[in-house]
Amino acid sequence: MTTGADARPVPGSRSSDTLVVWGEELLGYRWSPSHPMNPVRLALTVGLARGLGILDGVETLAPTVADDPLLHLVHRSEYIAAVRDAGAAAAGDPPPGWSRQVAERIFGLGTDDNPIFGSMHEAAALIVGGTVAAADAIARGAARRAVNIGGGMHHAFAGRASGFCIYNDCAVAIARLLDAGFDRIAYVDIDAHHGDGVQRRFAADPRVLTVSVHQHPATLFPGTGYPEEVGEGAASGTSVNLALPPGTPDRLWLRAFHAVVPSVVADFGPQVIVSQCGVDSHRADPLTDLHLTVDGQRAAMQAMRDLADEHCDGRWLAVGGGGYGVVDVVPRSWTHLLAVALDRDLDPATPTPEPWRESAAVAAATVAADFATDVAVDTMGDGGSVDFDRWEGNWGQQPPDGIPAHLHQATDAAILATRSAVFPLRGLDAGDPRD
Repeated sequence: MTTGADARPVPGSRSSDTLVVWGEELLGYRWSPSHPMNPVRLALTVGLARGLGILDGVETLAPTVADDPLLHLVHRSEYIAAVRDAGAAAAGDPPPGWSRQVAERIFGLGTDDNPIFGSMHEAAALIVGGTVAAADAIARGAARRAVNIGGGMHHAFAGRASGFCIYNDCAVAIARLLDAGFDRIAYVDIDAHHGDGVQRRFAADPRVLTVSVHQHPATLFPGTGYPEEVGEGAASGTSVNLALPPGTPDRLWLRAFHAVVPSVVADFGPQVIVSQCGVDSHRADPLTDLHLTVDGQRAAMQAMRDLADEHCDGRWLAVGGGGYGVVDVVPRSWTHLLAVALDRDLDPATPTPEPWRESAAVAAATVAADFATDVAVDTMGDGGSVDFDRWEGNWGQQPPDGIPAHLHQATDAAILATRSAVFPLRGLDAGDPRD
């Protein structure tokens, strides 16, 4: 891999190619039969995308397992060894001296969120390998955009598993891009949960802007992501957190996103955008309390593509993440992600193929009851409204029809809190419309 300034992208250079990372080996990242993160969501996504012709003519790239030097860009040696040992123990071959208590207490392995399973190192390192392959393709100009729906493990820390995440493929890919010579990388995270692992890794690095749009941390794991978390030292102003109230629907979520994200991204001037596209913001997600539809999630994905096209010559790396309506929600939302990245945007009114619906019904019978959400899958949308009132100059106005006043006010308060915390640090006007 080329390193240094010579590897930086040449202005105006473009590739029409979009790389899609996929291999059925990614289905091996399965914690337990009853765990919320069921890989059936990935299989159903690819099946739906193929059934709709989104992947016609697209040659997918099978991921390979990341080696230890690559993982060391983010993770500590003792943690990688602990993951290997825990996987061996789960497979019935614990190494001498292995302790379940130490694995859980020190490394977060064996908790309810992160139960141990055989070959967990290989399964997690495969995700990293896929996301890094996507990053490498963008870095060398072989692809302008790249997608790994199996990625998005944004909670993992340098030495500890957290929130269903073993290795942080997002952070490793960003570190790899830095090593390739990029020095302005914007990370935009739209998962309902705060992108804490990525923020922590780069909180003191002014070369990386981390933006997370999530449910308010007082109401949801991991309990971080307050607006006041703005970065450290010379990187002050490069951590941006937009914490939204439970119940936030499409129109308010999009209002908030567009009130904050385009401004900070434009000011930062990234060379590449890395997006974590978790879809647990859906109104039917069993683990969260936001109220988006598939239509709103599609609009968010289109907005991130537009930011990449506008600010970094289209260089956009998109990964998956959370999403626990594993049959009814995730496959449709991430099929939209693939379609958006491939410039094959789908109308939300598009019917889903009957053979896919049949396979989804079969899959629904195999997942835990809490995660077989009762959402209609006849079309690629939920009938959500993505029209929204922009922030400028309308603080405190009467909310649009169908939007509760308290949610409108709480969302605007969240917008103002983030703008007030970050915009002055970047030399931007926070723009309080009440003044």
